Amino acid sequence: MTMTTTTTTPELIEQIDMKEIEEILEHSRREALSEEEHRKLKAAIETLAFLTSEIEDKQASIKRLRKLLFGQTSEKTKVVLEDLLDEASSAATQGAEDEARSEGASEQAEPEKPKPKGHGRNGADAYRGAKRTKVPHESLKTGDRCPATNCKGRLSRLKKPARLVRIKGGAPLEAEVIEKERLRCGLCGEIFTAKSPEGVGEEKYDATAVSMMAILRYGSGLPLNRLEKLQGSLGVPLPASTQWEVVKQASSIFFPAHDELIRQAAQGEVLHNDDTSMPILELMKEDRERKKRGDPPDRTGMFTSAIVSVREEVRMVMFFTGRAHAGENLAKVLAERAAALRRPIQMCDALSRNVSEEFDTIVCNCMSHARRAYVDVVESFPDECRVVLEKLRVVFRNDATARKEKMSPEERLQFHRRESFRPMAELRQWMRKQLRDRLVEANSGLGQAIAYMQKHWRKLTRFLFVAGAPLENNLCERMLKRAIIHRKNSLFYKTEQGARVGDLYMSLIASCQLAGANPFDYLTELQKNAAALGAHPERWMPWNYRQTLERAARLQQS
Repeated sequence: MTMTTTTTTPELIEQIDMKEIEEILEHSRREALSEEEHRKLKAAIETLAFLTSEIEDKQASIKRLRKLLFGQTSEKTKVVLEDLLDEASSAATQGAEDEARSEGASEQAEPEKPKPKGHGRNGADAYRGAKRTKVPHESLKTGDRCPATNCKGRLSRLKKPARLVRIKGGAPLEAEVIEKERLRCGLCGEIFTAKSPEGVGEEKYDATAVSMMAILRYGSGLPLNRLEKLQGSLGVPLPASTQWEVVKQASSIFFPAHDELIRQAAQGEVLHNDDTSMPILELMKEDRERKKRGDPPDRTGMFTSAIVSVREEVRMVMFFTGRAHAGENLAKVLAERAAALRRPIQMCDALSRNVSEEFDTIVCNCMSHARRAYVDVVESFPDECRVVLEKLRVVFRNDATARKEKMSPEERLQFHRRESFRPMAELRQWMRKQLRDRLVEANSGLGQAIAYMQKHWRKLTRFLFVAGAPLENNLCERMLKRAIIHRKNSLFYKTEQGARVGDLYMSLIASCQLAGANPFDYLTELQKNAAALGAHPERWMPWNYRQTLERAARLQQS
């Protein structure tokens, strides 16, 4: 009997021991298995087949199997090397720290450990989008005599009021049914209908409804059918097909802002790019039909590319979904770049498809990608990987310091040359020695990690020679997770038009969040000011639209 293995992770069941498996096998010899026994036996066999397949794979490692079974852990140097530290060294270090603390105890008390971040509590100031209601005191006011017994003082208003945060639940999209009275003449039969309340239009879905649908779908990755079920259960039906029609029709309003976003992004000093796979059913059908006709397509890959542009203090992101890969989409953006500007800095990983062949850029490669190769093999080569990770930790700390102190590109460059050049030079010499003296097998995981860094060394170390050159591509990868969340929840785009609409909304929503703007408010204001947006889209970007609204309000008042 031939056993077929799969590459997918098997079903995880409650813990069972071999004795129970033996009892199930013995039971199967005498009579048919129950449904629960069959499930447990099937899961155990699939797990064995899966692990056997992974172990036989020459690329497999214990760490890889652990990640597959228990999930990915942190890649911070402290966490990666925690289990590899020598106990004696760790004890000696701890003893030295204890001694130092005891000597200094008489001089000053040890400062309290700061409260860790992420405790889940937010103060009233964090609720920027909340409605704020001012409640005066029910019986007292400024200047009144203090009501306390035997006190002759006067009351004054405190600058900071007592605050109470109240959070209410409700449907994501709420509906209001307006019943307008109708009167009919008994003689002529003419019907007279009451006017709609002031501010209520005749359209069924107003600007806020469009904004909320777009944010739920393209900002949070909520599939249309899930929102349909949620709304239906709350008594406010909203069919998935209706949601799509509403956001598709409204997209024509936002295209001027999207085109302007691309134009301004093209002028950026630094552009990050990367891509991920994204199926489009319409294109997949075309591929199958061409294959049946004996005319296979030249390219079958489908991607969503993320391009993050940094221009002075402004960051903006664009998404492009289709046949083109990240380098080709970058070329489309750079086609809008002013000819007088100098070559932009480009940050990406070392894949050739990420680089534009039409435009010359100063290409930088991501140091985080290079570092991850050592993290993956740290258990097999603990001493060697520790050398690399410790050197890179210094560099990443220096870069964090430069961001914290808000250094200019030139100041950051000089800071890295003073603090990061030496550890990087020592690391390069160490890598050369490992391969030159054959201290490491070239085809091993460590040897391949070293070879990768040596091959791309110039692009990996641009931050030491070019002002403004970034160290890693994490900014773009964080933005690309939006497309990945969409793919995990919705699996695909149905048509190319659907992909274009999704790219538009995701670009505007993500750029809002990078600019610290409220995407719901932004999309709503663009719809209310569609004419002004079409005339001057440069005034309606996520980082300046509020100033445009304030100027318009002042003009109306004057």
